[in-house]
Amino acid sequence: MRNRLRYSRIYRVHDELLDHLTRSTPLSRGEALRVVQDVLAYFDETIQEFVRRRHRELQAQGLVNAEIFERIGADLKYRAVAPPELTLRQLRRMVYG
Repeated sequence: MRNRLRYSRIYRVHDELLDHLTRSTPLSRGEALRVVQDVLAYFDETIQEFVRRRHRELQAQGLVNAEIFERIGADLKYRAVAPPELTLRQLRRMVYG
């Protein structure tokens, strides 16, 4: 339900972007809306949610924690709004509490 409310708000706010995407790509308006919603939802993720998700993804790839936390620290620098640099301890606390 939360996503449905957020998506209706996004649709109104980003009408001009949807027009641009439908003119400049082969996407239909509905497809363009879905792409915009997915991108905004991705960047709407909190830092803690991002760290936990990336930890699970990298762990599933077989990486060990030392590599995982180094990669997460590097990934955080490229978020749309980069957080302050987090220490290894802060990252671990986000994952393990």
